[in-house]
Amino acid sequence: GRQLALESVHPNPFRDRARLLFTLPAAGDASVLVHDLAGRRVRSLHEGPLPAGGHEVAWDGRGEDGSRMVPGIYFVRLAVAGEATGRRVVLLP
Repeated sequence: GRQLALESVHPNPFRDRARLLFTLPAAGDASVLVHDLAGRRVRSLHEGPLPAGGHEVAWDGRGEDGSRMVPGIYFVRLAVAGEATGRRVVLLP
């Protein structure tokens, strides 16, 4: 059947805004979180219930406090119903 997938991050690398497209195989409480390479959570892009199907969120390269994150590699983690997947994203200066 269909599975949890973070299909694309575009553009990647990005400067101002990255669009993240993902698909949930079933409705559930989903989280889309951005972590730095040390594993620290720097931003929550979504936390809460979502229906099954395709979704899109965006990251503007900023942390929870609104400040611009340092350029480098980050990891976007999508989790729902005990399943998780992720992708690296590169933030340019």
